[in-house]
Amino acid sequence: MSKAIRMTRTGGPEVMEYVDVDVGAPGPGEVTVRHEAIGVNFIDVYFRTGLYPQPLPNGLGMEGAGTVEAVGEGVTHVKIGDRVAYAGRPNGAYAQVRNMAADLLVVLPDHIAFDTAAAMMLQGMTVQYLLHRTAHLKPGDTVLWHAAAGGVGLIACQWARVLGVNVIGTVGSEEKAALAIEHGATHVINYKRENFTERVKELTNGEGVAVVYDSIGKDTFFGSLDCLRPLGLMVSFGNASGPVPAFAPSELQSRGSLFLTRPTLMHYTAKREDLEATARSLFGVVASGEVKIAINQRYHLQDVAQAHADLEARTTTGSSILIPH
Repeated sequence: MSKAIRMTRTGGPEVMEYVDVDVGAPGPGEVTVRHEAIGVNFIDVYFRTGLYPQPLPNGLGMEGAGTVEAVGEGVTHVKIGDRVAYAGRPNGAYAQVRNMAADLLVVLPDHIAFDTAAAMMLQGMTVQYLLHRTAHLKPGDTVLWHAAAGGVGLIACQWARVLGVNVIGTVGSEEKAALAIEHGATHVINYKRENFTERVKELTNGEGVAVVYDSIGKDTFFGSLDCLRPLGLMVSFGNASGPVPAFAPSELQSRGSLFLTRPTLMHYTAKREDLEATARSLFGVVASGEVKIAINQRYHLQDVAQAHADLEARTTTGSSILIPH
C-alpha cells in the first residue's frame, strides 16, 4: 500500500485526506512513478475549492519528480530506473507512488535534484512560455508582474533579466519586495502601501508597460489594464483573488486597442515536441545558474493542509514542495 491525498468533496484544506491507496500495475502507455518530491501550486487550491471542477473522489497535485518503477505496454521514451519529472493533468501528484501517462514525463538531467525539479516544472515551464511564446518581448521592454515574490514571480524576475527585459513587480510586504529585487526585478511596488496603477505610470513616465502578467485575477484585472501602453498585451494566467468578472470588449478598445489572452501551460505543451522543448529550455537556464529555484517551504505529505493554508494566506515566498516519505 502507498499513501496519497484524496478528496471526496470540495472546500477548505480540511477536505484533503491522507489515506492508503493500492497502486496496481501500469496500463498501456502508463508508468509507475515513485515520488521523491511533489510541487504545490495555487492551481491545486482552485481544484480543491471547486473553482476548477473535477470528478470526485479524486486526488490533487499536478507536479512531481521521482523514479520510474514500472513501465506499461508501448512506453518507449522512459524506462525503469529513469529519473523523471512532470507538470500537468490529471491531478494525482500528492502521492508517494502513482500510475500516470508516460507522455507527460520528461527525463530529468542528472545535475538537477528531485526537489528542484518538483519546485520548478509547473512554475518554470509557465514562465518559459509566458516570456518566450505568449508575448514577443525584446531587450529594453518593461513588463508588470504581479506576485513577483511568489514561485512563478521569482523565476520570472530572473529569466526576464537574462532576456534584458525590465520587470516592475508587485508584492505585499517589504520582505517580499527585497526578495523580488534580489532576484532581478527592476522596481517593486508594495500594493498595500501604493496604488500600483499610479506607480506604474510614474515609473514609465506615463507611457505604460508593454505586457502585464496577472495571476491575481479579480482584484487586479482592471487596474492592470490601466497599466498598459496602447496596443499592449494583458496576460491573465491565474485567479488567486477570484475569477475576473464579465466585461465588455470595448474596455480594451477604450484603453488603446489592447490585446488580452488567457493562456495555460497545458495548451503550450500539448504536443510532445513542445513539452520537450519547453523543459529543455528550463533545464538549460537553471543549469547555467542564470535562474535559481528558491524552495522556501517544505512540508511532509500528511501536512498538505498547512501548505494550502499558508499559500492562501499569502505567507509563502518562492516555491513550496511536499516530501512524500
